[in-house]
Amino acid sequence: MKTRIISGLIMVPLLLVLYFGGVALWAAALIIALMGIHEFCNGWNNIDVHPSKPICYVMTVLLFLVPPVAARMDEADTHASMMLACMWLFIAVAAGLIYGWKINERGPYDSAATVVSMVYIPFFTFHMVLIDMTEDYSILVWLVVIAAFGSDIFAYFTGYFLGKHKMAPNLSPKKTIEGAVGGLIGSSFFGWLFGFFFIKQMAGVCLILGLIGGLAGMAGDLTASAFKRKMGIKDYGKLIPGHGGIMDRFDSVIFVAPVIYYLIFIITDLMAL
Repeated sequence: MKTRIISGLIMVPLLLVLYFGGVALWAAALIIALMGIHEFCNGWNNIDVHPSKPICYVMTVLLFLVPPVAARMDEADTHASMMLACMWLFIAVAAGLIYGWKINERGPYDSAATVVSMVYIPFFTFHMVLIDMTEDYSILVWLVVIAAFGSDIFAYFTGYFLGKHKMAPNLSPKKTIEGAVGGLIGSSFFGWLFGFFFIKQMAGVCLILGLIGGLAGMAGDLTASAFKRKMGIKDYGKLIPGHGGIMDRFDSVIFVAPVIYYLIFIITDLMAL
């Protein structure tokens, strides 16, 4: 536990990235996406599946060039970014499928792994940038980290002291139902607390975002664990002592970001009715 706590404190400076937002957040998200996809592709290699790293790297960089390109278009940045992101998604999937054309050298799993890697890592992560670009709700990018880490921390300590019933023994033997409940209480409470102090009129909305974001964070953690089990690896990397690689630390964050982004529009539209 001591190692995890000390290593967790190393992550604190990343809060400065959220505070400054803009270019700082864009650059941090790009780095996470590139390092994450590198680790993920290495995991595939461990079971003799070989996604195209060059395609993955190039498409990741192209995705993160969407905001500056959108800013030069006549349309509003947010709408242009969404259109370009959809175009990127088509090109990325098509590129991954075309990669499988050399059937004498590659199998269908290589092609499928290329597509999954690009959608799962950079596309999910890019939603952090999209949230930061929203005109009225960019501050809610904090809820991505609050929901993901709040759920993770509370789930860990609740499970450590009270956990008895295994939640997903085949994926993550140490996770318990009690820990999951504690994690959701933590993400909801911290979501509400954030709203109360920073956007009081949306404190209730922040509680809901914290709760659903906490659920998404757990789904992201279990998804990453499922891949690791099938890939035959314990951690995606060794970058952070006690935490593994970038994917081991941000697996929940990249799952929460799209959920928070789309919920912002759904909830605010419902509030406007």
